[in-house]
Formats: sequence, structure tokens, C-alpha cells
Amino acid sequence: MAIDPNRWGIIYNPKAGSRKKQKRWNKIREYMESKHVCFDYVQSEGYGSVERLARILADNGYKTIVVVGGDGAINDAVNGIMTSNVPSKKEIAFGIIPNGIGNDFAKFWGLDVDDYRQAIDWIINRRTRRIDIGKCCFYNGRLHVHRYFVDAVYVGLSARIVVISSGTKRFWGMQTLSFISSMFLLGFERKLYRTHLCINGEHIRGRIMTVCVGSARGYGLTPSASPYNGWLDVSIIYRPQLYQLISGLWMLLQGRILNHKMVHSYRTKSVKVLRAQNAAISLDGRLLIEKHFPMELSIIPEALTLIIPN
Repeated sequence: MAIDPNRWGIIYNPKAGSRKKQKRWNKIREYMESKHVCFDYVQSEGYGSVERLARILADNGYKTIVVVGGDGAINDAVNGIMTSNVPSKKEIAFGIIPNGIGNDFAKFWGLDVDDYRQAIDWIINRRTRRIDIGKCCFYNGRLHVHRYFVDAVYVGLSARIVVISSGTKRFWGMQTLSFISSMFLLGFERKLYRTHLCINGEHIRGRIMTVCVGSARGYGLTPSASPYNGWLDVSIIYRPQLYQLISGLWMLLQGRILNHKMVHSYRTKSVKVLRAQNAAISLDGRLLIEKHFPMELSIIPEALTLIIPN
């Protein structure tokens, strides 16, 4: 049976640690019903289920797929859509109702996690824009693995910070403050990783603290990145002295991290990570459990249709 093209397929990913999971969804559902939105709803059942559910919705012909969740859920849903059997992924309009602990990508577009009504109104209005999708590729010895991202890939300290900040947000209650506090705490160890990158033909080798490869702003580490210009921004942070760490945190808050003398920035179409010894790697806040080198990070221009604010 063909799906009504105006019917939304909604994936609800409850906020981690929240005791009001059902109450939150009931409010969202009641508002959509008051607006006469036609929708089918599924709830995620843990890690990996959002990706599977998004793939099922896409394969079953839903032309509007909406995720109620944060950065991790968005990443999972995008991977589900991109690995679906739909010939043209651009035919699917992807909508976001922020609900997670980390909402950096939603915040880039001006979506407020506390205002689900406005997010729903914007999806109803259906103003769309084609955005770029980042692609992470490596060979695991048996097959070629492809993972997609919309915000950023973090290597080293930043990967640990994003994951830890997801937990500390429950304590601080604010995304930016939790991210800064996590970076401040982990920054004191200033651990370095033996890293080898190739960017625009230039080989970069050395002991590096963190690398951020962003299609969007990457929690402020790639503040000039844009998900619709066809480029990736790269920020490489070398080991700062303690006073440089404190000044760097302040510059991060001000959106001027690229002016810090321990940060080297690049703009490129692809990055080859030839080595990142013992470094954690995450995509949009999702830890990459399986990683093999060499790893290539590239950009696919205008690969996804996103429903954006008015």
C-alpha cells in the first residue's frame, strides 16, 4: 500500500536520563494532532534502533521523516536514510524536533530544544534546503565501511569531551556549559596522540591533542563551517600550556577559537587520517567503535533535503 506523501514518519528518541519521556512525547503528539498533521510514530528501543527505523521508514515510502532527538539520533537517522534502498535520497525531506542532550546541529539552524511547537510549525511550513553530508570510509579487513555525519568528526580529546559532556549536561543543565566544563576537566591532562593526516596534499605528522573535521560548527571547534558550501573545515589543536588552555576556552565561548595560536585550521574536500594512535573517534557525538586506518573523511554536496526554519 502506497504511503500518503503528506504523512510524516516520526522517530521518537527519548532524552537520556529523563523521567518524563512519555509526558514529553504526549505534548508533542497532542500539538501535532491539533495542527491536523498526519503521521505514523515509532519509538527507538536503544542504541542502533534509530538507524534501523529510519531505514525502514525510507524503504516503505515515507517522504517526510522526522526525528525527535539530539545529535546522536540525527546521526543515526541520516545513516539509516543514506543506506536505504531509495534510489534518490533527496526525495526524502528530513525534519528535526530537538529533544536530546546534545543539540549542536539543531542549534546551528536556530531550533530551540524547549520550543517543540515552533519546530513542528516549521516542518508543517516545509521550507527545505539541500545540505551536504560528510562521509567516513575505511576498510576493516573484510569490507569497506561507510558512515555518514552532518555536524563533525572528532578525533582525540574532542571525541572524549563530546561524549562526557552528554553526561555532564544532566548536571549543568546547559549544553554549552557542560561542553566547556568537560573540556576544562579533560584539558588538564592535555594528552597527545601520535597522528598522521593528509590535507590538500600536505602531510601533517606529530603529537596532536585533538582534531575536528566539521561540515557544521562542531560545538564551536569549526565555527566557520557551513553544511551547504561543499567544504569541510578542519581544526587541529596542538598541546597548549595551561594559560593557553584557559584562554582557548574563553575564545571557544566567543566563537574565536580559530584565532588561538595553538589551533591550525584548513578548508578541504577530504581528509585522510593515516594514523591516530589510541585516539577516540566520534561522529556527531557517536563513538566510532570500530575504526581502522587509513580512514578517509569526505563531503557529499547537497546529499540530503533538510526542512529548515522560516
